[in-house]
Amino acid sequence: MGKRKKGSRYDRIVFWGILVAVVAIGLLLWGPFHKAKKPAGKPPVAGKQREITAVVAIVIDDLGQDMKHAQELLDLPNHITLGIMPRLPFSKRIAEAARKSGREVLVHIPMEAKVRAEKRPSPGMLRSNMTPMEFIAAVNEDLDSVPGAAGMNNHEGSSLTENREAMTFLMSELRARNLFFLDSMTSPKSAAYTVAREFGLKAAKRDVFLDNDGNNPAAIRKQLDVLTRTAKQSGTAIGIGHPHPATIAELRKWLATLEDQGIEVVPVSALAK
Repeated sequence: MGKRKKGSRYDRIVFWGILVAVVAIGLLLWGPFHKAKKPAGKPPVAGKQREITAVVAIVIDDLGQDMKHAQELLDLPNHITLGIMPRLPFSKRIAEAARKSGREVLVHIPMEAKVRAEKRPSPGMLRSNMTPMEFIAAVNEDLDSVPGAAGMNNHEGSSLTENREAMTFLMSELRARNLFFLDSMTSPKSAAYTVAREFGLKAAKRDVFLDNDGNNPAAIRKQLDVLTRTAKQSGTAIGIGHPHPATIAELRKWLATLEDQGIEVVPVSALAK
């Protein structure tokens, strides 16, 4: 009799233990402590940027006469490179503003051209009739007038860039200052890029001029389309333009389309090699 009572108590303890365990498991699996499983993979992100498939650099030259156009370029969200002409009233001020904005600067040095209309004198112009000492002194004064520049490119220069001796003097000074060279390619016979590479400088060439017709928005849009196609075909492209109101307006609209096209804008030094 006593043995049976002991067994009954034991049975009841086992029964309640199993019941509590079942309830606890149920609460863990389906109760308030249960966390819903997240779907596999990452959730879609609204406005996610497309994969980058091409890279472009945009250089806007001929800056230095005033702050207005320079500031408009600095207000653009992308890494536009500024080409600042030497020895002009606002050359140093624009260079400083660009530095504070984290934008890259080139010294845009005037060089002797072939076309008579382009032979008007510009401050700091390099000419073939200079002595070696005059030439080197002019280069250094030009570079000093645009502090913080990462490199230089030529303004005009369809004559001088074909002169290997002059380009040798130029590249020796750029190498001494650890600057890179961008050939604006104002002459298809330019020796500047080749000489720069012979000196071991990082160098690059312009692919597309954006605004030879600087007052024609349709022509500028067409050139920006050419730049886009070039970048998509080659992976990279370099465009050079000028601070015309039409160029800045069209550039602003074009930049807004690049994310959807998978194109990234980088400083021009990133494409120099």
